Amino acid sequence: MKKAVVSEEWLRVESLDLEARGVAHRTDGKVVFVSGALPGEEVRAAIGRSKSKWEQGDAVAWRRTASTRVVPRCPHFGVCGGCSMQHIDPAAQLAFKQRILEDNLWHLAQVRPQMVLRPLAGPDWGYRHRARLTVRLVPKKGGVLVGFHERGSSYVADMRSCAILPPRVSALLVPLRILIGALSCPDRLPQIELALGDGPLVLVLRNLQPLDDDDLDLLRAFGDVHDVQWWLQPGGPDTAAPIDAPAAEAPRLTYVLPEFNVTMPFKPTDFTQVNHRMNQALVSRALRLLDVQPDDRVADWFCGLGNFTLPLARLAGSVFAVEGSAALVQRARDNAVHNGLAARAVFEARNLFEMDAASLQALGAFDKWLVDPPREGALALCKALADACAAGLPRPRRIVYVSCNPATLARDAGLLVHQTGYRLRAAGVVNMFPHTSHVESIGVFDIE
Repeated sequence: MKKAVVSEEWLRVESLDLEARGVAHRTDGKVVFVSGALPGEEVRAAIGRSKSKWEQGDAVAWRRTASTRVVPRCPHFGVCGGCSMQHIDPAAQLAFKQRILEDNLWHLAQVRPQMVLRPLAGPDWGYRHRARLTVRLVPKKGGVLVGFHERGSSYVADMRSCAILPPRVSALLVPLRILIGALSCPDRLPQIELALGDGPLVLVLRNLQPLDDDDLDLLRAFGDVHDVQWWLQPGGPDTAAPIDAPAAEAPRLTYVLPEFNVTMPFKPTDFTQVNHRMNQALVSRALRLLDVQPDDRVADWFCGLGNFTLPLARLAGSVFAVEGSAALVQRARDNAVHNGLAARAVFEARNLFEMDAASLQALGAFDKWLVDPPREGALALCKALADACAAGLPRPRRIVYVSCNPATLARDAGLLVHQTGYRLRAAGVVNMFPHTSHVESIGVFDIE
């Protein structure tokens, strides 16, 4: 969709913002966010939005280009919203994310890490083993589109390949368009969620109305040709099930953490990290930093399926793991049984966003904590620890905090450092999502 242009002007780009847009200033001091521009570049910006304090536009011409600029691999880059940084050298992407982490820690919490950890990086392409693809019937574009949203839009990008999806999944984008277009209700199938592990490729089709027998036959034929297992999801994630067998009988998806001899079964609608290689590296680093000893009692907060819990149970004396969903806790228990670790880990369902000092104190003392919250962070848990420590509860000697949002990590780090008596011993980024502005990071807190 063509954007309206309010004006055009030449600008010198000074930095990048959190969405990887170039940041420049007009001569009158007004800030301008320029998509596609990099620090050090001189660009002609086509301004599409103008407000009293800022403007937003796209780079359309260059007088000077940055040494960090590379040619994007994907032909859909700039239109598709799945990636925002393919035009930046991967090493420069990591440096940018590290700066975002350090800036958040300092500007939001006045905290600096005593040591900056070496960034963790892995495959730059074909890494995304989990994704949610939007499906949209668009007759003006020839039928069904399957892909990510366009940048800054609710429209679906006209994608025929994707460089960050595994090649076998990228190759299915066009066949999926043809398949969905042949079904009886293509306008009632809003998304396909894909999950790839050590096992089949699973595609979960969100269906707002039942499919008929002919539809199911088409799905089966597609699955046979492309080695795909189809699930249907008529309602929420818990309603997802294979089209031809009970979920319990379907071939299982798994991923492995070989350093800890752990195999993790999961359902295609479960939360798991999208980048399996980087997840292995993240778990390994987190446990090395936590320095778990055989007699340690460790708490794993926001444990999910047990991604950190089960490796911890290989090393610690005992692990107490907490997650908000009772169903997810049961899945974690099942995974502990599957790995022979049921006797070494205790799981509990508890709302950690409502944690208080009394609840924390009732659980007794822990030697170490592993915290891996969602984007909202762990504010209530950190406040509970601060209050409990003020009342005399012993603090864990070390906390390793894994974060998918540097702003909430910084907020919680401020509490731990300024109110609970910890120091931020180390922090660094994990490039879980190359070519996107998503910043995954890890921090290590020790008692002063």
